[in-house]
Amino acid sequence: MESQPLPLTGITVVAVEQAVAAPFATRQLADLGARVIKVERIDGGDFARGYDTAAAGLASHFVWCNRGKESLALDLKDPRGLDVVRRLVGEADVFVQNLAQGAAARLGLDAATLCAAHPRLIAVDISGYGAGGPYADKRAYDMLVQCEAGLVSVTGTPEQPVKAGIPAADIAAAMYAFSGVLAALVRRGVTGRGGPVEVSMLESLAEWMGHPLHHAMHGGNPPARTGLAHSVIAPYDAYPTADGGRVLLSVQNDREWRRLAEQVLQRPELGTDPAYATNAARVANRERTDEFVAKALGALDADEALARLEGAGIACARLRDLHEVADHPQLAARKRWREVGSPVGPLKALLPPITLPDGETARMGDVPALGEHTETLLRAVGMTVDEIAALRRDGVAA
Repeated sequence: MESQPLPLTGITVVAVEQAVAAPFATRQLADLGARVIKVERIDGGDFARGYDTAAAGLASHFVWCNRGKESLALDLKDPRGLDVVRRLVGEADVFVQNLAQGAAARLGLDAATLCAAHPRLIAVDISGYGAGGPYADKRAYDMLVQCEAGLVSVTGTPEQPVKAGIPAADIAAAMYAFSGVLAALVRRGVTGRGGPVEVSMLESLAEWMGHPLHHAMHGGNPPARTGLAHSVIAPYDAYPTADGGRVLLSVQNDREWRRLAEQVLQRPELGTDPAYATNAARVANRERTDEFVAKALGALDADEALARLEGAGIACARLRDLHEVADHPQLAARKRWREVGSPVGPLKALLPPITLPDGETARMGDVPALGEHTETLLRAVGMTVDEIAALRRDGVAA
């Protein structure tokens, strides 16, 4: 059977974007076949290009979020640069921006303005806190929004709250922007009209706070911070092994506890002891429960511990560092790693997690250099050689 094309083939996206939230959203669109034109500042481009040099000299955030895009470097404060973007938007299906609050409106690039001029356009405004309300103009960086959304309050140890180790607020907003675009494209296919899409980082991450937020709102106490342990399940934690590793296990019901007691702890009497036989009892006696598990696993190396837990039908995992994740046997077995081009040569990248088995493989294009596609795109909007030379001479294009 002939494979189907990527679902967003033929869709053009123009993005005035920076950092993570919008770039990660548009990267998903690019992976599914969309043409994504990334508009960057001429003086260094997307500031995420300068976060670090860890990816063979490139910034790891930028490499992660920007493959498969065309880079157009323009000064949007100059009317000529802004005119180029407006020409591109006139031919586009989707426009995405995550500029500081009010900046897009001052340029006439906010969703309401663009959709009024282009009825088929889907225009996405990504902000920190939304267009209205007392926080609308407040600066919104990922860590700050993690705090405002309560994620930090439930993450960490009893003594110390910590932020998530990934930009959770940015990623949440990116994925809602991505799904919002897909929904709007479906609607446009029915009605013929696009329209605005609004996503805020706070509202996205607040939605992700689901269980602890509902637990607290509807009469319960906020879940305690428990590190790698679970606030209402025991045993559920990471335990050291004899070779210096750590193995995490989770007992979800009392039948599993009895199997753990018999086959791993080798203390079958604990399976029916009233002090441990139920989850409520184990939570009440968490310290002693953990001691039993830690003693048994501490006598085994990590591989032995995992084999014994698997044999007993207990959910378990190895606590891996990032180098071990890069070499994960499951990712290797499923052939999830690819190479993408970049200004410094090929770099490893994961296939996107949306797999379409009877379709073309995700399009994982190159990571662009700043302004790599400026010339081509300026020609595409009808500019002459002399006009392009004037833009470059005047510092409007790079």
